[in-house]
Amino acid sequence: MSATAIAPAILPSRQDAPGRRLQAVGQPARRRRPKLVYGVVAVLGTFLIGAAQMGLSILTTQTSYEISTLTNEQRQLTWDRQIVTDDLAGLSSPQYLAANAGALGMVIDESPNFVRLSDGALSGAGIAASWYSTVDAYNRGSVANSLITSTPLVTAPDATIAAVPTEEVPADLTGGVSNTPPPLTDGLPTPSTH
Repeated sequence: MSATAIAPAILPSRQDAPGRRLQAVGQPARRRRPKLVYGVVAVLGTFLIGAAQMGLSILTTQTSYEISTLTNEQRQLTWDRQIVTDDLAGLSSPQYLAANAGALGMVIDESPNFVRLSDGALSGAGIAASWYSTVDAYNRGSVANSLITSTPLVTAPDATIAAVPTEEVPADLTGGVSNTPPPLTDGLPTPSTH
C-alpha cells in the first residue's frame, strides 16, 4: 500500500464548510449618552448625604452646648446645696437653739432635773431654775460659731447672736457667787510650770 492510499483514510475528508464571509466593518456604534435622570439622582444624593452630615454635626454641637450648660448648672446647684447645708448646720447648732430659747424666755440651769418616763419619778436637785440662765448661749463663749453670727433670732429679726445685749444678773439674786466659769478672753488657760 502506498502512502497516498493510507492518507485519505486517516485524514478526514474535507467537506464544504460553510463559507466565512468577510464583510467590511461599518462605523462604530454610537455610545449612548447617559440619561439625565441618573446624573440628577447622583447629584441630589450627594447633596442629601452632605446635608445629613451637616445636620448631625449641628445636632452634636448643640448637644455638647446643652451638656456644658447642664454641667455648669449642676455645679452651681452643688454649691447652693453646700451653702444651704452649712446654713442648716448653723441653725441646728446648740448655740443657736439655746440663744433662741433664751430669747423666748427659757433658761438653762446648771443642775437640771429629769423626769423618768417609766414611773414619773423626778431625778436631780428638784428645785426650780432661777430667772437667769447659767449658760451663756450668745457669742460671748470661748469659741464663737461663725455660721450664725449674722443670723437673726426667731423672736427679734433685728437682733443676732453677736448683737444681743448682755443682761447683768444682780448680785443679790446669785448670792454673790457665780456658778459659771470665768470667760476666756486671752485664749485657753495654761498651767504655770517651772
